[in-house]
Amino acid sequence: MDHPTELPPPSDPLGEALHLLRLTGCVYARSELTAPWGIDLPPLEGHMMFHIVTVGHCWLEVDGSEPVRLERGSLTLVPHGLGHRLVDECGRDAIVFFDLPIERVTERYERLTWGGGGDACRLICVVVRFDHAAAERLVDALPPVLHVDAWESGDDRWLSDTLRFIAREAESLRPGGETVITRLADILVIQMVRHWIETATDVDHGWLAALRDAQLGRAIAAMHRDPGADWSLASLARTAAMSRSAFAARFTDVVGEPAMRYLQRWRLQLARTELRDCDDPLGVVGARFGYRSEAAFCRAFKREFGVSPGSDRRAVPPPLVAS
Repeated sequence: MDHPTELPPPSDPLGEALHLLRLTGCVYARSELTAPWGIDLPPLEGHMMFHIVTVGHCWLEVDGSEPVRLERGSLTLVPHGLGHRLVDECGRDAIVFFDLPIERVTERYERLTWGGGGDACRLICVVVRFDHAAAERLVDALPPVLHVDAWESGDDRWLSDTLRFIAREAESLRPGGETVITRLADILVIQMVRHWIETATDVDHGWLAALRDAQLGRAIAAMHRDPGADWSLASLARTAAMSRSAFAARFTDVVGEPAMRYLQRWRLQLARTELRDCDDPLGVVGARFGYRSEAAFCRAFKREFGVSPGSDRRAVPPPLVAS
């Protein structure tokens, strides 16, 4: 069949992909620490953690990476949910965060005052997760740690102003403060990712490289915009203005999997999110993402995720913080 959609060709595939990202489950902690101190943050699968230093400095240690010194105004993102340590000096013994005297102020806001009485450091630590299928692809492409120093930077005034705004909200906890911090966290993470994409020099393979490719990016953005359409390898190749064979080979080489496999995984990831957010019957959700029968949708879903869509819908995501 011909091209399955009349949508105009996307002019910014990477921008469209970033637009799909939304943060959920924001939990944040404000810490007032005095040397000596060390905090061990355990792994949180499926989540991102970022830290803002508002007073003093500290070190971030991730196994397998060089320690990163965090100065006042630093914004540091640990995108893969890796366990890591925040310490006043490199090599300091650290105590697991959940074993510290944490004050639960609200369901999503915690406060920690701790340390040995020496030099002060204030931190705002935020834990979030993405709620869209694009997140899995994006996070896989990111390095273990992203770090920006921008409190006094004129070139990144937006960042320094946003960091100050978050710091004020965390200090005062005014009505609506949690919502404000969640929305600002959304902006900060996406802006950090954009900054990394713009400055990275070694992104020549993978999802991000494909989005930056003028031809492959058109095809991927078209799948993202209309995942339930009756796409074929031929129609995707036409969208990319390439021959069928050249498109198939190039897509597999850059992205790391065939185009139709990418489309199938994308549809199922979207369907998984949709199932948890609505009460529509399984067949209706499957049809929304290109599956012509409930049985076909259930078989594909179980092959991809190892559980039936009904069981997955009833699953409760793991908590962000210890109870």
